[in-house]
Amino acid sequence: SMKAEMLLLLLVVFISIQTVAGGKNKKEKNKPSDSGSECSDWRYGNCVPSNGDCGAGFREGSCDQQTKKMKCKVPCNWKKDFGADCKYRFGSWGECDPTSGSRTRTGTLKRALYNAECQQTILVSKPCPGTPKTKTTGKKRKGKGN
Repeated sequence: SMKAEMLLLLLVVFISIQTVAGGKNKKEKNKPSDSGSECSDWRYGNCVPSNGDCGAGFREGSCDQQTKKMKCKVPCNWKKDFGADCKYRFGSWGECDPTSGSRTRTGTLKRALYNAECQQTILVSKPCPGTPKTKTTGKKRKGKGN
């Protein structure tokens, strides 16, 4: 089941990279206009990193028929599926679930930047500390690579 979980995770990552890359090309065709100062209802898209899945990039803003690009940055420790524009306040990590080998915590939405569409509450999980399975497989993999 561990292999199945990893395959699923890789699939999700691959799909999200494809959608980001696909969306980026479309956005670059629209030339930003500087005459957008009189428009008051700007709506901004997600920050799209220029290289890879984090780091410096651009977000596109649109208002009426106008578009403009703004520099932005996706923190590299923030590879979360809810995006860097949704800020959550998290509770403490729950107890370790032995069947899944992970523990979860809940986050409630603190604020949404740039009118981002964010879920009101989210559930995040991470592997339990000191799970023997993952540690031993990690060591074996490193040994083979050297």
